[in-house]
Amino acid sequence: MSQVTLIIDEKPITVDEGTFLYEAIRELGIEIPAPCRYPFLAPRPACRLCVCEVYEGKGPSKIVTSCNYPVKAGMVVHTDTQIVSEARRTALINLIQRCAPNRLLAELSVDLDIAQPDWGHKHVTCIFCKLCIRACDELVGAHALSFKRIGPEDTTPIKIDPAKCILCGACAFVCPTEHIHMEDIEGRPLQHHDLRLGPNAAITLSFRQAVPNVPRIHPEDCIHFEIGGCKVCSEVCPKDCIHYDQQDEFEDVEVGAIVVATGFQDFGAGAMKQYGYGQLSNVMSALEFEKMNNAAGPTGGRILMENGREPRSIAILHCIGSRDQNHHKYCSRVCCMYALKFAHLVREKTEADVYEFYIDLRAYGKGYEEFYSRILDEGVNIIRGKGAEVVPADSARKSEGDLLVRCEDTLVGKYREVPVDMVILCTALEARSDAKELARVLNISTGADGWFIEAHPKLAPVSTTTDGVFLAGACQSPKDIPDTVAQGGAAAAQAMKLMNKGEVLMDAAYAEIMEQFCSGCRICNGLCPYSAISYDDQKRVSFVNPAMCKACGTCVAACPAGAIAARHFSDDQIYAQIEGIFA
Repeated sequence: MSQVTLIIDEKPITVDEGTFLYEAIRELGIEIPAPCRYPFLAPRPACRLCVCEVYEGKGPSKIVTSCNYPVKAGMVVHTDTQIVSEARRTALINLIQRCAPNRLLAELSVDLDIAQPDWGHKHVTCIFCKLCIRACDELVGAHALSFKRIGPEDTTPIKIDPAKCILCGACAFVCPTEHIHMEDIEGRPLQHHDLRLGPNAAITLSFRQAVPNVPRIHPEDCIHFEIGGCKVCSEVCPKDCIHYDQQDEFEDVEVGAIVVATGFQDFGAGAMKQYGYGQLSNVMSALEFEKMNNAAGPTGGRILMENGREPRSIAILHCIGSRDQNHHKYCSRVCCMYALKFAHLVREKTEADVYEFYIDLRAYGKGYEEFYSRILDEGVNIIRGKGAEVVPADSARKSEGDLLVRCEDTLVGKYREVPVDMVILCTALEARSDAKELARVLNISTGADGWFIEAHPKLAPVSTTTDGVFLAGACQSPKDIPDTVAQGGAAAAQAMKLMNKGEVLMDAAYAEIMEQFCSGCRICNGLCPYSAISYDDQKRVSFVNPAMCKACGTCVAACPAGAIAARHFSDDQIYAQIEGIFA
């Protein structure tokens, strides 16, 4: 593309031919007002505040709107002359005479020395730039907005078609005067259950340490996947990395070992109705509280209630879903220590009182007991008794807190009601819902709670019953970070040991099928827990893969024809051992 050189405020600049004058001005770092401009919509000078004085050739100067005026070679531009200021002042007065007071025009009035703006309407802060309607039509494609005639008492000139509006918020995003804005139906500035580690947008980095550390599009929030419009992200991506029609691809990869590290999932606190999760404001899960404390999160790491204020008191309830006969009987192991960490963070960041409701505090590990003692010194209230119920505070106790936590203090043997502003539920760690499906694929086992089972709890804690498949982290059982890292290292070492060796050592004992006696009934095929038996269609008999057989004997006992024998465990050998015992 050819380029042109022009002079703006006595500064030369070279830009691509066809560039609009406003973009060249901004490239020099010169700021001029242009509230009706949005970079992803074709320019339409509605406000006329971006005017400049232009000299072209030998003729007189002229006033042009820079947002839609293309640059020309040799053009001389002035952005801050007396005639430009007068033109902008006239344009601003026209805008003011059509709308009600608003922050944008009030600030421009100060900049352009308009001492007493003559506002033209009592309620409507819209400047009729039409950006919202154009964004809805040209960018989103919803066609949900249009202008309507207004009277003196009307509050908006914008007519919204509810049947077409998808609540994407694009109109509010581009509105320069905030005449259109999005707000929670209950007026809450913050919604705990919508907190994410990154910004609340349709395309985000999951979190800073994500692997791979690349943005991902959330189809459920993306305008393009909703109605096919937008595509702004693909326009701004310099490397053309965004493809909306990309499909999942499945590849077969040959590997020598597999380390399973699929982790856990959080217990759904909504299953325990007595705690009001999802029903009461400011009752949140531990994961949501952790996200709110993230310095890169939506609150900047501040601890806030949904009304935007800091809480006066916080209750932290242990064992939600764990050590519970109705849900998970096991201890989630990590809750006590992260609950104490939460108490420390609350005391460090706020003036709030903290109440910990626990069954037993299990602070084992290096430095953990010392940390518990430190929490006690920080003034945290430790109450031995599982929180039984969270209810809204009645009018008599509303001044002390919006919520009441009911429990039995087992140390003093009394029923207590503790008023607080916020409740944090320390939810159980549970096995992933798809763990059994993965176990079937990898031919490994899961326990009654869904966790993957190791080959031996003491002698082979990272191995499985399938050679070459190892376990790491919380997919095996609840674990804290140090234990997860240690087990991950052990699993990686086991995998490297196997790959360096380059071969698998077979057990001396394994099952053998005597083809002459096999009837081809295939009963053994379905019974083998290690998938070591296959069927030969040509010979019409089953056969055993010795490398996969663990000599469990299931097939030997089940074969109706007696065609399967276990090596080193033949009838003659067993009889000989019995005779040897009684000899």
